[in-house]
Amino acid sequence: MKKASDIYKTIAKPSEEILFKEKKSKFYGYAFPIKQEEEVKDIIENLKAKHPSANHVCYAWQIGVESPTYRANDDGEPNNTAGMPIYGQIQSYNLTNILVAVARIFGGTKLGVGGLISAYRETAKLTLENSTIKEEILQKQITLRFSYEEMDIVMRFIKKHQLEIISQEMHLKCELVISVRQTAFEKIKKLLKAYHKIEIST
Repeated sequence: MKKASDIYKTIAKPSEEILFKEKKSKFYGYAFPIKQEEEVKDIIENLKAKHPSANHVCYAWQIGVESPTYRANDDGEPNNTAGMPIYGQIQSYNLTNILVAVARIFGGTKLGVGGLISAYRETAKLTLENSTIKEEILQKQITLRFSYEEMDIVMRFIKKHQLEIISQEMHLKCELVISVRQTAFEKIKKLLKAYHKIEIST
């Protein structure tokens, strides 16, 4: 059965710290749910403060569902030996709205390009294996404006279609913001337009 196009996977909460060791180097893995790129900087700075002896804090993130954006950062490791292997695991688990970071403390033995790729990939994999993955549904919002007399009609409509109320202002003129599943958005909008006494905006 084909999965609905408005369902995506992310993580429910920040993961527990994961430690992976390779030739005395220590790799600490973390995953964080994020909604926007601006969150990344603070998280990475906090990890650098947490691991002051880390030589590198490498990471990758992906945000968005329909046209996702991503970034991979090697933080001084040889090109594409850290950020991209981490990002590969985000793709492998089919996740978005997520940041995966790995702090490396050098153990005195060089791992070489292949060793680095393998170690960062494995740390990211272990981190995601130990994360709580959840499915989310893409939602869109519709604002309804109507007179108080229409309240019953509006509430019956919301109940019938199992819509979520995000906010409400009830006066002589009422305003409701409802959340609609993306795949049902056009249908709900069309049905609402049939009620001439309800003004809608999206």
